[in-house]
Amino acid sequence: MQGDFALHHNALERIGIESVPVKTPSDLDQIDGLVIPGGESTTMSLLINTYNMFEPLVRFGMSNPVMGTCAGLILMAEVVNDDRIDPLGLIDIVIERNAYGRQIESSKQKVEFVFSENHKIKLSTTLIRAPRITRLSDDIKVLGEYNNSPIAILSGHHLGLSFHPELDEIDIFHQIIFDKQSEFYFKKIEHLDVA
Repeated sequence: MQGDFALHHNALERIGIESVPVKTPSDLDQIDGLVIPGGESTTMSLLINTYNMFEPLVRFGMSNPVMGTCAGLILMAEVVNDDRIDPLGLIDIVIERNAYGRQIESSKQKVEFVFSENHKIKLSTTLIRAPRITRLSDDIKVLGEYNNSPIAILSGHHLGLSFHPELDEIDIFHQIIFDKQSEFYFKKIEHLDVA
């Protein structure tokens, strides 16, 4: 409906996964997983409610993998520090919007991500008005931190990122959550104790 979805389509295409835009509840019947992209979270929340997508998205997320980046992570949260947003409650976290500054203060940082004991990778992370996770439940796996705050989390079949991997053509996170042929998908199952 709104946001940086084109680059996510590109990332999924690079790993051999066909993707389609989701604009209506019936579109959810055609897919097996969903990316909620970065964008303007207040606008996205308004559009979700305007087009009667809230309940269908919650139902879809109960049994299907969902990945949220930046604004997408905000929408997936249980609680957000902004009354204009009606979060979906897919991940048991509390989010502070725009915690890393205004758009002019956006930055790219090198962050180490730990996918398993033997898979640790430093990646560029682009933070644009990024949200901060201020609380998370004990069963959530933290994959990466920046300034002592989680910026990549895995909660069952949901993946939340405070940053934009698609801007740096990073597709490892798409592999973790969507690509059943990827070594990282299997490492997720084997080492992170999530399905």
